[in-house]
Amino acid sequence: MGFLNGRVTYVRFRVGGDAPLPFGEDLLELSNQHAIGRHGAGEPTDGISVGWVGGDHVLDTTIDLGKNVVNDALHLAIRVDTDKIPGTLLRAYTKIETDARAKMNPSGYPTKAQRQEAKEAAKARAESEAADGRFRRMAHYPVLWDGQSNILYAGTASLSVLDRLQTLFRETFDRILEPISAGSLACSLAEARGEGSRVESLGPIGFIGEDGHSSVAWSDTDVSRPDFWGNEFLIWLWHVLQADGDTIALPDGSEVTVMLNKTLTLDCPRGETGRDQLTTEGPTRLPEAFRAIQAGKLPRKTGLILVRHGSQYELTLQAETLAVSGAALPKIEGASGHDLHVARVDALRHLVETLDLLYDAYGRRRTGPDWTGELGRIRRWLQAA
Repeated sequence: MGFLNGRVTYVRFRVGGDAPLPFGEDLLELSNQHAIGRHGAGEPTDGISVGWVGGDHVLDTTIDLGKNVVNDALHLAIRVDTDKIPGTLLRAYTKIETDARAKMNPSGYPTKAQRQEAKEAAKARAESEAADGRFRRMAHYPVLWDGQSNILYAGTASLSVLDRLQTLFRETFDRILEPISAGSLACSLAEARGEGSRVESLGPIGFIGEDGHSSVAWSDTDVSRPDFWGNEFLIWLWHVLQADGDTIALPDGSEVTVMLNKTLTLDCPRGETGRDQLTTEGPTRLPEAFRAIQAGKLPRKTGLILVRHGSQYELTLQAETLAVSGAALPKIEGASGHDLHVARVDALRHLVETLDLLYDAYGRRRTGPDWTGELGRIRRWLQAA
């Protein structure tokens, strides 16, 4: 069931409105009203239908309180059905229809009108066959609405699916979803410290030289969402791990042990010198990785291992969106059924809390009085070899 077993992938959204707790039959009824096959009116013009399903598998249409509400969280899935006639089949039918009409002519060639008739006949034949669903492709993506934090986790990074999810969620629950990215999270964490305007006033850092980049090619131009903070956070983390050790103090008084692991993607913020993708057990130890950041490239994605409160997590983090993919949660020994699902939701919350605290540790240093000295250390580190 998506977030309740296996590895976890998610993009986060803040849910508008008050916290939904306790989840009751009213919200479940709204989900059922917008289940796949019931959502919307008439046939979709683009051949794509969306709606909620129960989350167990692509054909699970059962949504009820006992199964779908776990540990103050509502677990569903969005199903996307695509009815698309294969192009090869449509071309074959068109050729058959065209050849049949050509045989009726002394020349053996179809007229312009006959070619048009053949296209229309082929389309009608294919659409009649498609009516029984033989060309339908079904995909489902897990969704977890955490009532305690009022955060929605979507188990996909596909922009087209996320767009459809936001529309379906608004039509179902009359609530807006606000994407959580590196920039928006930096602002919200700073606002909690009374430094919200400080974040918005800080432009991109020039780690090589004194001047910052005038822009970052992939970052949102909205100053209220400085998503380049996610890239700079990974540079800072890389430096801390090499210069100060692998254990980092967090704002809540706890500590996290961190390792950059398995994968590293770096890109030129000006969009000029291309992208480097490294895959190995310790990618930051490779000379080419260090040369890339010395040349001004920024990390965009990296593998992480985190250990906090005795729990270990392995995942891949995307810098600008803070999206997580392939996260391995700790194994829950001795739990099964509902108890296992409860423990999985708690483990997901602990992972997210750990990542946010680590990101906040960077934000506090970035806006703190000692940042100039720390930035100088990073620059000297980059110039050292």
